[in-house]
Amino acid sequence: MNTQDNKSSVRFDPSKPLQVGGQAVIEGVMMRAPGRIATAVRRADGTIVVRQKEYKTLPEKYKIFKLPILRGAVGLLEMMFVGVETLNFSAEVAINDLESKKNGSSGNQQKTKTNLQLGITVAIALILGIAIFFIVPLVATTKFFAIEQDAVWFNLVAGFIRFAILILYLFAISLMKDVKKLFAYHGGEHKAVMTFESQKELTVETAATSSRFHPRCGTSFILIVVLVSVLFFSVFDSFLILMMGSITLPVRLMTHLPMIPLVGGLAYEFIRWSSRKSNTKIGKIMITPGLWLQKITTQEPDPSQIEVAIVAMKCALGMEISSSIKCIENAAELIKQ
Repeated sequence: MNTQDNKSSVRFDPSKPLQVGGQAVIEGVMMRAPGRIATAVRRADGTIVVRQKEYKTLPEKYKIFKLPILRGAVGLLEMMFVGVETLNFSAEVAINDLESKKNGSSGNQQKTKTNLQLGITVAIALILGIAIFFIVPLVATTKFFAIEQDAVWFNLVAGFIRFAILILYLFAISLMKDVKKLFAYHGGEHKAVMTFESQKELTVETAATSSRFHPRCGTSFILIVVLVSVLFFSVFDSFLILMMGSITLPVRLMTHLPMIPLVGGLAYEFIRWSSRKSNTKIGKIMITPGLWLQKITTQEPDPSQIEVAIVAMKCALGMEISSSIKCIENAAELIKQ
């Protein structure tokens, strides 16, 4: 296992609260620190395999993408691709283990087929997600409420429907056995991040005492997107009605959908600002709804799941980990094992 000296590891800076983050994947956790991404996955035989790679975001490469709002919109798109690619890796680890059990070779043809299927699945999921989360509320509010020309009330009702869809969806999938395990790894990821940000020792025992709820969680981000979209589109639609005299569903669809990255950028700035205020009275009030929502999207992890999160965190930070843990450059190397 190639590791870096502890002197090169990252220290948490309270003035830059978005330094470290991650996500749960299939039987594992991805962690991202400045300049590096590491994904740790628990294999069927109980061992942990880690993929670590250097990674620079567009804002790190080009100053223009550090501009407020733009950095959030770009970051949202970047992390969507990183998230999909990371899930792909964890899926390949699981498939490789399954193929090994079947005594068959997981050749390149099978791997290519799996990647294609996963790519198609992700594309369909993204399209359905946009349709259900953004389009359905607009259509439902137009068809069932006579408030199309009232920008504020229209977007309040659409926002409520959007929030209801989010809650029902999260609650429904949280009942699934595999998703419960994914949410437990999500809780482990939060505990590892909280432990690091508290500048405590990164051990399973210490992390187990940390909270599984984190104010910068992606779940909280989605909730902020819902709230920001209500405010933003209330103003935006009011402007359109003022300019055009009236507004229709097709106009809303054509103007709202391209604005999704902008809304994401605004939500990012709000999260960034509120995280700095998380210890103040107003800050605690602002982050509370997101923490409530995490009661659905996180589960209390067991020690083995926390261990995976800790390994991913240490690798992302450039810290030394156990020599018994396998570190690979890409998922293709699993085929050779």
